[in-house]
Amino acid sequence: MDQQQLASTNGGSPEPGYADDAGGRTGEHNREIVIRVRDLEVGFGEKTIMKGLDLDVYRGEILGFVGASGMGKSVLTRTILGLVRKRHGTIEVFGEDLDELSDDSRRAVERRWGVLFQQGALFSALTVKQNIQVPMREYLSMSERLLDELAMLKIEMVGLKADAADKYPSDLSGGMIKRAALARALALDPEIVFLDEPTSGLDPIGAGEFDDLIATLQKTLGLTVFMVTHDLDSLHSVCDRIAALGEGRIIAQGSIEAMLASDNAWVKAYFHGKRARAVMGDS
Repeated sequence: MDQQQLASTNGGSPEPGYADDAGGRTGEHNREIVIRVRDLEVGFGEKTIMKGLDLDVYRGEILGFVGASGMGKSVLTRTILGLVRKRHGTIEVFGEDLDELSDDSRRAVERRWGVLFQQGALFSALTVKQNIQVPMREYLSMSERLLDELAMLKIEMVGLKADAADKYPSDLSGGMIKRAALARALALDPEIVFLDEPTSGLDPIGAGEFDDLIATLQKTLGLTVFMVTHDLDSLHSVCDRIAALGEGRIIAQGSIEAMLASDNAWVKAYFHGKRARAVMGDS
């Protein structure tokens, strides 16, 4: 996992600082940019959620995305995924402007990412195995036997027991639902995984175990992880870099040390509050 700091912690968005490189883009220290957002504006009706937002996500990093409740953290993820329509700006994934892609090209890009939504979003009428097979059936052509084998592999990968395969979401604990949803996110061997509040609703032990799982999978599979979270433990233990959303834009970003040094009022309150001191030992 890369641990370079992005030196933009002065309360503004980062300078683009990229160059074309063999058909892709590179940013700080020639690191490959896999998600590039520029001048993004998103809103609903008369309400503007984001305006002038710039963000780069580098290959192989775990990026933690934080912000106050209602600021639009999950909206950014859904906008990148194409589930929310943007008003203005560009979004590039793997060097491709998503607005300029044909339907087939868009599907090819989408196959390279996986998503874990906040509540898991498992289909209640399908078993765990069948849920994991949903993206496989959409994008792949293979026998039922091979589909079953691959689904069982993903179940094992996320630390679930084999007998979870034939259970329905209603039979699962909160932690098991998260793991089953993560297995589905990994179904197509993605390069990028979007995680929306992955430890929300888990007890401290379960949340810590899930953080460890994310870190292990990132290292083993070489994943790029875009993680929306408010969990200070997750930010401290697994994230290489953090970006903070405020006032509709990125107000600070960098390593945990860079965030602690930020002079932005919200960032200071978030990373130097009582809960943060308990997690990070910051006096």
